[in-house]
Amino acid sequence: MVEPAAGLLLAAGAGRRFGGPKALADLNGEPLVRRALRVMEEAGCTPIRVVLGAAADEVRALLPDPGLAVVAEDWATGMGASLRAGLAALTTTPGPTAALVHLVDLPWVGPEILTRVAAHASVNAVARAAYEGVPGHPVLLGRDWWPEIARTARGDHGARDWLVTREDLTLIECADLGSGRDVDHQADLPT
Repeated sequence: MVEPAAGLLLAAGAGRRFGGPKALADLNGEPLVRRALRVMEEAGCTPIRVVLGAAADEVRALLPDPGLAVVAEDWATGMGASLRAGLAALTTTPGPTAALVHLVDLPWVGPEILTRVAAHASVNAVARAAYEGVPGHPVLLGRDWWPEIARTARGDHGARDWLVTREDLTLIECADLGSGRDVDHQADLPT
């Protein structure tokens, strides 16, 4: 039996190109942060941590449980800071064998995609979703690798630089389940 993966939702960005924090953006009456959190819950991720930065108080107010929030104090330095803060929070949580890292600006990534990737959870997992062969999110990181990833996560790359060195990376095709397309601009969201 596969242990459930912890969920790590990165929602700290200021959304400069978007015009504000994407976590606060609305799609069909649902803020993107709540939508992504719901998807993680439906996929069975446990525990879940939501990494905040820009507009942290406003985003925290949208969470059903403010205790899910982890604030990346140095969030403005890039996604690497969010990933480090999230992994640090999960490290103090006994149990999860892996972290399923999801981004708040991927509203077309549904629970089926997260479930498919999380099915590979183990302490040494190195896996990520792919869409027509193109690597995307979510990314599954086994607990054994968290300290190493935290040491190398810098700038806006998050775990990208670490992942490209991995010969054991498993790409899990998910294009049949949805799109890994992200939201960069207001126009990317339907009105």
